[in-house]
Parts: sequence; structure tokens; C-alpha cells
Amino acid sequence: MTTLQSRATPTRTATRGGFTLRGKAHLIPTLILIIGALYCVIPVLWILIAATKSNSELFSTPPLLPQFDGSFWTNIHDLLSYNNGIFGRWALNSIIYAIGGGVLSTIIAGAAGYALGKYRFRGSVWIFRGIVAAVLLPQIMLAIPQFLLLAKFGMTNNYAAVLLPQLVSPFAVYLCKIYAEASVPDEIMEAARIDGGSEFRIFWSVGSRLMMPALVTVFLLQFIGIWNNFLLPFVMLNNSQLYPLTLGLYGLMIITGGQAAQYSIVIAGVLLSIIPLAILFLSLQRYWKIDLISGGVKI
Repeated sequence: MTTLQSRATPTRTATRGGFTLRGKAHLIPTLILIIGALYCVIPVLWILIAATKSNSELFSTPPLLPQFDGSFWTNIHDLLSYNNGIFGRWALNSIIYAIGGGVLSTIIAGAAGYALGKYRFRGSVWIFRGIVAAVLLPQIMLAIPQFLLLAKFGMTNNYAAVLLPQLVSPFAVYLCKIYAEASVPDEIMEAARIDGGSEFRIFWSVGSRLMMPALVTVFLLQFIGIWNNFLLPFVMLNNSQLYPLTLGLYGLMIITGGQAAQYSIVIAGVLLSIIPLAILFLSLQRYWKIDLISGGVKI
């Protein structure tokens, strides 16, 4: 009887000019990532530099050369004092829209995704298929129908007009459904039922905690989406006191009454509007790190 013995074939790496071919193969993805990073970083860097310039210096100085003549603080002062400090009102409105819509939509998506992922009931498959189909539907197509529907009930030009259309996100429900299936074991749910826990108590005390990384992701995506939303407030609102930052800053760029657009204070406003997003993202990163660590020690 003969025994087949496998022998590992040594990996041969051809060299040319002191560089390995494998190293050259890794160089291309690295260059692509560097180009992608620059594509994302350069606009932010330009905003930081442009915020240090006055309205006239924006077009008369090199784009990537900051100015240190005090124009930055002048722009911030002019922005905060514009129209009796209406920028603060816009910022407060954006916080209300983003936090309120983000929290409510996360709760709805988490409960719906958990129910679709862990329970089987009549029509659940078709409901999930409808949600997947809704993910493919561009949200911009729904703005006008949503406006007509809310206008019929007299609910336009108020906070609810911006919040209600954004409470249900098909993608968020889809994400929570997939995550619930993978992260919430049936054995834990059954043990909780034996201990006398109701289905709602099981979801709130067990399911939501195991789904926390997905819920944090949904909240972050919803917060950013609502914070940056422009079309829906533009359609729903006509009162400047209810404008979010996106719509308010857009109004400053429109040339009206023979006055030049306020580019310098708009750029300063854009810079200030980025800060909450950066703080939120950095503060929620730990939830993803915790999830990665816990996933690595599971048996």
C-alpha cells in the first residue's frame, strides 16, 4: 500500500529591480485607498482653510493657503449675529430633527427587525420582501407624495412635517432584521420565556442589548441622513424659524436684493455644522470595537 505524502511547495516570489511582484500587487490597492482618502479629506481641508478668509479673499488668494488676519473670528461673529442670531435657531432645529428622528426611527427599526428576524407569522416573508423592494426606491421620489399627504391633513410647515416621513427607514429595518437573526440565539429567548419573561421584556432586556451594535449603526446613519437632509425640509417648510442648518445656509447663498451671497459666513456655518457629526461618530465608535472584541471571544 502506498501512502501519498503532500509536500508544501515553497512560495516563489519573483524580484525585479529590488521590489517583489507581490509587493507591487499590494501597492495598487494602497494607492487606490490613498486616492480615496484624499478625495474625502481635501474638501474638509478646504473648508477649514476657506473659513479663515473673508468674502473677497476667497477668490483672490490661493485655495489651500490660509489667512491669519482675523477673518476666521469675524466670519464666526457675523454668522452668529446674522439676522438676530437665527443660526442658533437653525442649529437647534437640526438637533431636534436629527436626535428625535434618529431615536424614534432606531426604536421602530429595531423592533420591526427583531420581529421579522425572530418570529414567523402569516405574511412575514412578503413584508420582508416589500421592505427589500423599498430599499431600492430612491427617497427623493417620495418627497412630493409625502408633502401632498401631510398637506391634506394640515400637517405641513411644522416639526412633524420633517420628522414623520423619516421615522421608518426600510434599510434600517433590513439591517436590524439580518443582525437579529445572527446575534440573538433562540436558546436565550427560550430560557427567558421559561423564566416568565414576556415577549416585550425579552426584546427590551435581551434582544436590544445583543443588537446594540446594529442599533447604534442605525442611529448614526439616521442622524447623519436627517442632519444632512435638504430636500424634505425644502418641500415641507416655508418658515425660516423652522429651517434646519442645510436649508438655512442654502438661503444665505442665494443672491437677493442686489446683495452678494454670503459665502464666507456660509463656509463658517458649514464648518460648525460638521463638528457635531464628528463628535457623534467618535463617541459611538466604542460600540463597534466592543462588538468586534466580543465576537472574537465567542466559542
